[in-house]
Amino acid sequence: MTESAFDSLKSELAAHGPDAVLIRVATQLRSEKKYHELFEALKMQVRRKLGMGVASTEGSDGLSEAKRNELEEGLIAACREVGTLLLKEGKVREGWMYLRPVGDKAEAAKLLAEVKPAEDNTEEIIEVTLHEGIDIARGFGLVLESYGTCSSITTYDSSVARRPRKEQEPAARLLLHRLHADLVGSVKVDIARQEGSQPKETSLKELVADREWLFQENSYHIDTTHLASTTRIARNCSDPADLRLALDLTEYGRLLSAQFQYQGDEPFAETYPSHALYFQALLGENVEEALAYFKSKAEMLDPQYHTMIPSETYVDLLARIGRYQEAVAAAIALSKPGVQPVGIAPSLLELAEKAGDYATVLEYCKGRGDTLGYAAALVAGAK
Repeated sequence: MTESAFDSLKSELAAHGPDAVLIRVATQLRSEKKYHELFEALKMQVRRKLGMGVASTEGSDGLSEAKRNELEEGLIAACREVGTLLLKEGKVREGWMYLRPVGDKAEAAKLLAEVKPAEDNTEEIIEVTLHEGIDIARGFGLVLESYGTCSSITTYDSSVARRPRKEQEPAARLLLHRLHADLVGSVKVDIARQEGSQPKETSLKELVADREWLFQENSYHIDTTHLASTTRIARNCSDPADLRLALDLTEYGRLLSAQFQYQGDEPFAETYPSHALYFQALLGENVEEALAYFKSKAEMLDPQYHTMIPSETYVDLLARIGRYQEAVAAAIALSKPGVQPVGIAPSLLELAEKAGDYATVLEYCKGRGDTLGYAAALVAGAK
């Protein structure tokens, strides 16, 4: 600011008072894009409106509830304005610092969608969209595009896998489509090279049928660890078209040499056959065979060693195909005192709500002496 600008503030104070000074300062800071200072000016406006010292560090202890609410709303509004301005300038990390307290993830995602990734901000966009959960699909897509499949799988397992399935699904879908397309392309190139013409088939199942030579001498067409990981991650998909692609991966994977048939975690120890059954069941195919397979795993595997994952996988599969009453019964039958749930399957209360039957859960809780569970089921059922 020039000397005259400072003088104008003194004139503003004399003519219109302190509030006018703060309004003018805020206007000046906006025009100069000094957004951190703007936030302080906006804070001063809020504090002055409530009769608080503009430069004081005092909290809201002495304020009435109404004034505390007004203070909070004013500060949130200041955060929203400054965060929005910073994001519009492409300053992702700084903008999110102010927008985080606002709690409006949808608005933040909308603003971030307007920020074009570049060499100097891609990491920041990934950090906020993916790791902060603002727009997981976009963040994971940037990881996939910028760093490739291997890094994407590592990122998925470290940052996405702990989220609910609904939040994981967009990232799982992106990885599935990328790897499937890469694998189909690689197989087609090999076929064209050996047969002298481009194959007409489009699915892996069709491409590998009657072409055993594709796998001779331990041959493969994509990193086999990536294939196994993507097949596992695809369990989080629910769209039939995506499940078809996942099932198609198993058609290729099960033909790989034995040394590439990596053992998975139970109940998916036989990676490709077990996943094939799982995806088929979700697609309404071979349902009884799949349920029998996962039920046997749930009943045979010791939860003290394998945790509750096999049992919850079976219960969850029942729920995913809409057999809620059976899921309730299975969850009760397979429960083990002292063994903590892992969170794969819906809770008993959620299953009872889906089944429209709380009686079984009430009896179960009563038999276990579970007062809290019984009360929860009573209240939920009363609704």
